[in-house]
Amino acid sequence: MALTTLKVPTELRDRIASEAQAQHVTIAGFLDQVIDEWEHRRRMESVGRAMRDNPPDADYWSEFAEFDAIGGGTDS
Repeated sequence: MALTTLKVPTELRDRIASEAQAQHVTIAGFLDQVIDEWEHRRRMESVGRAMRDNPPDADYWSEFAEFDAIGGGTDS
């Protein structure tokens, strides 16, 4: 994997390094986690908008209730 340098203010670099050390990961590992979480949050926000714009209809809720009744909605 190729490496590069990012220019950030010293204070930001120190914050990133401190948090990476607290989590026992490298700075690269910490930044990877942060980006993964940010991308996940964006996807979930998109799903939320789609659900608000296109709320489930009665058929959906009926099918959901049937699925839940047979235990489809549990972790067991």
